[in-house]
Amino acid sequence: MASIWNHRISISLFGEAEAPAIGVVLDNLPPGEYVDLEELAGFLYRRTRPLIPSEDPAEPHQVEYPNVLSGLIGNRTTGAPLCAFLNNPKNISSLDYQEMSRIARPGHADYTGAMRYRGFADVRNSGHLSERMTIPLCFAGGICQQMLARRGIYVGAHISSIHGIKDKPISSTEATREELLRIRKRKFSVNDPAKGRKMLADIQKASECGETLGGTIACYALNVPAGVGSPIFDGLENSIAQLVFGIPGVRGLEFGSGFRSAAMTGSQCTDPFYCDDHGHVRTQSNHHGGILGGISSGMPIVCHVAIKPAAEIAKPQSTVDYFAMTNEVVQNDTVKHPCMVPESVPCVEAAVSIALVSHLLDYPNFV
Repeated sequence: MASIWNHRISISLFGEAEAPAIGVVLDNLPPGEYVDLEELAGFLYRRTRPLIPSEDPAEPHQVEYPNVLSGLIGNRTTGAPLCAFLNNPKNISSLDYQEMSRIARPGHADYTGAMRYRGFADVRNSGHLSERMTIPLCFAGGICQQMLARRGIYVGAHISSIHGIKDKPISSTEATREELLRIRKRKFSVNDPAKGRKMLADIQKASECGETLGGTIACYALNVPAGVGSPIFDGLENSIAQLVFGIPGVRGLEFGSGFRSAAMTGSQCTDPFYCDDHGHVRTQSNHHGGILGGISSGMPIVCHVAIKPAAEIAKPQSTVDYFAMTNEVVQNDTVKHPCMVPESVPCVEAAVSIALVSHLLDYPNFV
């Protein structure tokens, strides 16, 4: 099933955008793991908080607290499947379902979903293909992120660019826990707040013009020990890629220097090894992004994710009625999501955290 990911730990997403609830079942988590539900709710809030936070201190934070049905007692995992769900807002779309189920919105999966599911899929707010399904993904990833942090492994991400405006990069060899945690606490996930203000201004301008913007996210995993992962089909990159591409809007993923490596010579791209003052094996550079042959090298794991602009723009778009086979034109009155990049940051962290835990369960002394 497309909504189940099984790799030592099993994650099953359920629900739809307009269903009563959405949720996740996690299986094969080690028993006795402590889960800080307050911290987890804060992680979920990062996915839903507004682009421009209100200055009104009286405005309540829209923190979504998950309802845990099983697998957790006294905030400790029991070893049984951990099932959690969130109620969906009771604002079922009043739009004509018959019309929605036959008009292919440009940039959406309406047409491909209709072909795949023979016209029976729920297309209201994209149904099971909705970006809202990243909430249960973040729930699972938030738990895995806490498991990693207790073992000294830290996963963090920041907006590296939006519409050509680039954030101050983090060193791929010397990234620190403090840097990642500082960015995680900010309302806008950038390393340089001044660059973040420019990004927000550009997003606002695009929205006023009926447009949307895309960008890139840089994600780091620090203190991952060497030797985690496997070659060929079971590599760390493979697992991370599977989960990252489950995030709506992702159009590209690269590790280390990625596509820039294609323009390098061997001497430029190879990362020479050395022993540091503590007797640890490190590399002078990190073009490999912390993974060699599908196995961690001990250097920071670094990946970059490309997020496309949201498809719902406030401009006329040509499309088709694929039942009547006629040409049509659609247009939204407003831009709902001017930029999906900020809300995708915790989603990328969640995907990387899940992949790491799934491989580290085989690593000595992890459990």
